[in-house]
Amino acid sequence: MTSLVLTLVARREETSLAAPTIALARDIIHAQGETVVLSPAEAVDIPCPQTAHESLPALRAALEGQAVDIVLTPSTNRRKRLLISDMDSTIVANETLDDLAAHAGLGERVAAITARSMNGEMDFATSLRERVALLRGLPISLLETAWKDVTLNPGAVEMVRTMSAFGARTALVSGGFTFFTARVAALCGFDEHHANVLLMDKATESLTGETAQPILGADAKLNLLETLQQSHGLSEDAALAIGDGANDLPMLRKAGLGLAFHAKPVVRKAISAQINHTSLRTALFAQGYPASVFVSA
Repeated sequence: MTSLVLTLVARREETSLAAPTIALARDIIHAQGETVVLSPAEAVDIPCPQTAHESLPALRAALEGQAVDIVLTPSTNRRKRLLISDMDSTIVANETLDDLAAHAGLGERVAAITARSMNGEMDFATSLRERVALLRGLPISLLETAWKDVTLNPGAVEMVRTMSAFGARTALVSGGFTFFTARVAALCGFDEHHANVLLMDKATESLTGETAQPILGADAKLNLLETLQQSHGLSEDAALAIGDGANDLPMLRKAGLGLAFHAKPVVRKAISAQINHTSLRTALFAQGYPASVFVSA
């Protein structure tokens, strides 16, 4: 029976991973080996038995109110050879389509549709068509305006560049637009990016209110994961997928390690491995990487 590793990560801005917290976790999960420090006062690995799954609810209850994330993974094949990540509200702090709409005075209308889609209350393709239709006639220059607001989430560059440095293939995949994914991919160091294409009328320098077909949604994200695994000869457990919305669920379920990142309720309900308090650095700690090998440039 495969043994497990419990990774604890503290939100550095609010707390530190203290010895009593580690000791409590070890006791609850019946630790089977020495604690490995991945980052002093921030992250540790604790070897534990397969039965640790049964102890997780008790551990989460014991640590409730603390800014500490808990990720349980198999002890084998921890370092993934493929990273496939969502962009909006995952790699970047923004919902880029919402930001674009906000600059056009359509923020509330578009954001409401986005929220329904990300919570799984509305088909993604339908929601995208409705939102993009509202942009018809807007100047192309608004894309540049919205880009100025885009902020990378903490740990994004470290996650991508560290995995790349250790031989992983990295792909950014988004239900948003290539205008943004191309730039975000370049900033973070992704090997490739995939997203929807906003159609433009160059004669009037305006948006047409449509996207190129087919729309990249949940199925396309899953298909990309499977295609990359096959083309690079990777096993099914060799991929890390990370995302926050309902359209990320298929790829999160399929990946060897699917991480729900500050995710919507529907995603947190479906995916057990979650980052709720800390940064994208936790995706590296969950693979056993110590902070000493993180690559940030």
